[in-house]
Amino acid sequence: MQKFRILIYFSLLTVISGCGSTGGISEGDPFEGFNRGAFKFNQTMDKHLFNPIAETYDKVLPRVVNDGVSNFFSNINDISVIANDILQFKLAQAFSDIGRFILNSTLGLGGFFDVSTDAGLPKHREDFGQTLGKWGFNSGPFLVMPFLGPTTVRAGIGLGVDTIAFNPFTYYVNDRPIRGGLMALELIDFKAKLLSTGELLGIAAVDEYGFLKSVFLQYRDHVTHDRDDDDLVEEDPDFDSFDD
Repeated sequence: MQKFRILIYFSLLTVISGCGSTGGISEGDPFEGFNRGAFKFNQTMDKHLFNPIAETYDKVLPRVVNDGVSNFFSNINDISVIANDILQFKLAQAFSDIGRFILNSTLGLGGFFDVSTDAGLPKHREDFGQTLGKWGFNSGPFLVMPFLGPTTVRAGIGLGVDTIAFNPFTYYVNDRPIRGGLMALELIDFKAKLLSTGELLGIAAVDEYGFLKSVFLQYRDHVTHDRDDDDLVEEDPDFDSFDD
């Protein structure tokens, strides 16, 4: 039933993507009203729930455990990365990432320690949203989802595929409380890494929503087209191009 609800959700996103493309997705921010509401909701949830939990998590856990949890989830994510390497025909990178996953899963004690980076096998970031971009699908409009945060229609669909098809928790963790606990731990660990980013967002922008949209769209364009880091430059906060 849970998978069915997720499939319905991302099917609706696909319909929205099709509607957006017929009207010209580069015309602006068609979901801005909804997005700003979701953005404020997420800010409220972060302020009163997630950030306090993340701050406690960051302070209580020893650094080696904190880093180990992050490494563990990063190692699990490499499975999705490998799948998308192959779907994008990045075969050399796929072999590198397979080696990285095997090394971290064995010598790194299930991914708790990242021994692969020091061995010359760097972490790569590939997801199914990027794969769809490589296949020629437009990103669709910018979208802010409650709890999940900023995305685009294409990246949102990609997240659904990565979660359902490429995450081993979906197949091998049948106990719902355990699976929910792992998802909650991953979210808390992620929020803990973003605490300073949230403070920067408040300082850097008068229109925090516009700033977030600009930075996120630049980032997605950057990773989808494998641009060098030097190409990721500041853009105007009113950047509205979705045609990546």
